[in-house]
Amino acid sequence: MDPRRRHIGLWCPAAASRSVVASEASLQCSLGLWGTTLTENTAENRELYVKTTLRELLVYIVFLVDICLLTYGMTSSSAYYYTKVMSELFLHTPSDTGVSFQAISSMADFWDFAQGPLLDSLYWTKWYNNQSLGHGSHSFIYYENLLLGVPRLRQLRVRNDSCVVHEDFREDILSCYDVYSPDKEEQLPFGPLNGTAWTYHSQDELGGSSHWGRLTSYSGGGYYLDLPGSRQASAEALQDLQEGLWLDRGTRVVFIDFSVYNANINLFCVLRLVVEFPATGGAIPSWQIRTVKLIRYVSNWDFFIIGCEIIFCIFIVYYMVEEILELHIHRLHYLSSIWNILDLVVIMLSIVAVGFHIFRTLEVNRLMGKLLQQPNMYADFEFLAFWQTQYNNMNAVNLFFAWIKIFKYISFNKTMTQLSSTLARCAKDILGFAVMFFIVFFAYAQLGYLLFGTQVENFSTFIKCIFTQFRIILGDFDYNAIDNANRILGPAYFVTYVFFVFFVLLNMFLAIINDTYSEVKEELAGQKDELQLSDLLKQGYNKTLLRLRLRKERVSDVQKVLQGGEQEIQFEDFTNTLRELGHAEHEITELTAAFTRFDQDGNHILDKKEQEQMQQDLEEKRVALNAEIENLGQSIVSSSPGELGPEATRTDGWVSGEEFYTLTRRVLQLETVLEGVMSQVDAVGSKLEMLERKEQLASSPGMGDQGIWEHLQPTSPVTPDPWGVQGGQESGGGGILKHQIAGSSLIASTENSSGHALHF
Repeated sequence: MDPRRRHIGLWCPAAASRSVVASEASLQCSLGLWGTTLTENTAENRELYVKTTLRELLVYIVFLVDICLLTYGMTSSSAYYYTKVMSELFLHTPSDTGVSFQAISSMADFWDFAQGPLLDSLYWTKWYNNQSLGHGSHSFIYYENLLLGVPRLRQLRVRNDSCVVHEDFREDILSCYDVYSPDKEEQLPFGPLNGTAWTYHSQDELGGSSHWGRLTSYSGGGYYLDLPGSRQASAEALQDLQEGLWLDRGTRVVFIDFSVYNANINLFCVLRLVVEFPATGGAIPSWQIRTVKLIRYVSNWDFFIIGCEIIFCIFIVYYMVEEILELHIHRLHYLSSIWNILDLVVIMLSIVAVGFHIFRTLEVNRLMGKLLQQPNMYADFEFLAFWQTQYNNMNAVNLFFAWIKIFKYISFNKTMTQLSSTLARCAKDILGFAVMFFIVFFAYAQLGYLLFGTQVENFSTFIKCIFTQFRIILGDFDYNAIDNANRILGPAYFVTYVFFVFFVLLNMFLAIINDTYSEVKEELAGQKDELQLSDLLKQGYNKTLLRLRLRKERVSDVQKVLQGGEQEIQFEDFTNTLRELGHAEHEITELTAAFTRFDQDGNHILDKKEQEQMQQDLEEKRVALNAEIENLGQSIVSSSPGELGPEATRTDGWVSGEEFYTLTRRVLQLETVLEGVMSQVDAVGSKLEMLERKEQLASSPGMGDQGIWEHLQPTSPVTPDPWGVQGGQESGGGGILKHQIAGSSLIASTENSSGHALHF
């Protein structure tokens, strides 16, 4: 493989002239920042594939943490209790006749609730001892929640001629009011014709939105009344509506809308109480309570979220550029992978989230400004609360996909590929099974709907039948209701459904998954082991630990020389002692650089003061190395034999940790010997080049001896750190020593305890 392509997939000419060490640290080509497994040439280089995937995973984890902070920052632990308090107050509080909102079953019950518990719950202007709250006419529900604006009552009606009475009953039944639908909606004034409660207003005029009720979907228009700001005035307005027969046979639904705000927890609670009056008679109450955080930036945590939002936007731009590059390289083939499609979905949902966040902020500011100017008007936060809820739902789905996307980066591991491989291989079998399953399933759903739909609530609609049958599979069912609805066909339906669907079809599905999983696991067990992420991490750990130990030995030997107790140390004595301790000439050359650095007077003698300075420096180096070794964890010498891998075995047993350490130390010494040889070769080459330049300059006219001498002056060499603790020239973490020689690279390494060989 071309050495220029060892670390990046695309050839970058600018990096060819640099050393391999520098290229690994800071080389950036056109795709370096956005390089992925789809843009890099990783097909022939397993190590590069693992490293690229690891880098992608680390970056993505930062993005995932950021999106989690954003998503949870939009919620509050107090939201549930806020919703619970409001629901208990408005839904469970009974009237003098014992009617609560949930117990409404007729129009008379509605008026009892509206004139009793509703007004009592809306208007809180006094303490429990009848003292005024001191906030004027403003109502503070439970003394903490400000009622925003005034509540609104709204109803929708149908026309008298919306249905046809059979001719046999026309003499007895003079009017007919059909179920609600927009084309049958009544839009003519009725009653006293004095006010908005008796005059129709369209959805555009009210600025409302449609509502999906228990029976059907209702428009945002209708006949409405905004209650006055006090309890007494509101009671009088409701009394007028009751006496004027505001509710009659044509009424199909009544809405009660209002909003409250709690400044303690910075949450809005938007409530909508709905009472539907079906064509069958009676009343069906329902409700919708949305607790949302519309004002974002109040507390210190909110300002922290601002920083997360900025980081989130940066990530979105980063991933957009990455996806564009991958699409440009792979074209439509890029969409053949489900993970790539998931990437696009996450990015698109994130862009929509950013756009809605801007819209929500502007809209809340507009509504709050309008409410402050006209505090006695209806505050319509329903539309904004609805879209805030959808925004939260979208973020929840986006966060779910973001977590699932982690499988994309860990799928190169054999254990992690079992799930995806099993599902991919049995997809065709599952598809064929699904056709058979849903034929039987929908047949039973239709049977249940026709048999029990008129008597059992769980079978009252075809959709409810489908979910009820899923619940039966999971063991959640009401057999008595089925048996009471039909004593003959009910048990027959239940027994046959459980037998065919639960015992037969469900076990067939599990058998398909189990057989495919066994095949995949057997194939993976027979595959050749490739370089895994754990191997790469273990490799870097072991090599770094060994290098730190060798550096520590150098420091300890120099300390032994200084601890001889002599007042002065000669340069020759220093070098001779190092030779006696077993150091090679190239090591002594490096260590004497430290001697020269502390020999301040340049007399090749270290006096007592200079020895103390050198001793202090050595001690700092030793402490730093000990700290690095402790941070790496347990020494490789104490590693168990099972951790050394299969290639570290002998015929007579495992290689001991001490033997492995000794062999590795000799190989690393060989590295340093090669380094010294190459340094000498470089020095000889430099002298030859100087001689050649001197001959050329001597032959040039007008060039004196001084000029020749100035041209031949070499640049001052940079003295390396003999201890190898500081500086970034030696890659201690990767365990690879690199040198650039005449445009090529020499890479020397060792075979680590993982069993993976890195060659000279």
